[in-house]
Amino acid sequence: MGAQISPGAYKAVEMHGDTTRNHLLLVSDNYIIHTTYDSQPAHFISTMGGFYEIGEDSLRVDLEFNTDYEKTGEKVHRVSYGYADGNLIFNENHARPYRREPDLDQPLDGAWLFATRGPDTGQERRGDNSARKTLKFLNNGYFQWVAYNSETMDFMGSGGGRYAADQGIYTEQIQFFSRDDSRVGAELEFSFERKGDDWHHTGKNSRGEPMYEIWSIR
Repeated sequence: MGAQISPGAYKAVEMHGDTTRNHLLLVSDNYIIHTTYDSQPAHFISTMGGFYEIGEDSLRVDLEFNTDYEKTGEKVHRVSYGYADGNLIFNENHARPYRREPDLDQPLDGAWLFATRGPDTGQERRGDNSARKTLKFLNNGYFQWVAYNSETMDFMGSGGGRYAADQGIYTEQIQFFSRDDSRVGAELEFSFERKGDDWHHTGKNSRGEPMYEIWSIR
């Protein structure tokens, strides 16, 4: 059995032509998301994620989404990994070390699935039983949402960056957005409340309209 990958957020940064290319890896104890995007100028490139298992110096991911699915047909992703100088290395690529970001525990850390529009008045909820999902994954000060169909592998969109949740205020700083690169750099502020396994998320959407969403812990 290979060394375990500690849950957390990992980043690798490299120059790609005249742009800075970012590789963001978000890892929980059973789920992993890898996203590639450029900054300066901002441009979303790809994302994939799913439930993973550790083998002997290798990682197997049963993908729920993959932006390259139409090109590769890949539903299972396998990659070798190891450590060098305390950094995570994939496929012995020492030129791209993934450095673990400092721990930053917050009250919304975890994986969440969009359930319904609020307020909760008994309407039907979406969740794991639905093929169409919107996942929000929060980890060590980073967030990412992904809309996808886990059966057809259709990808509808993703965005993410840094976040903070404290004293009922939830703030996002967008670092990538598949639907509109021009949204990168925006900072959005919302109110939040934990109610059991639910996260009540209220504020205004990007069009300035009132918004009330309920997310359920996965």
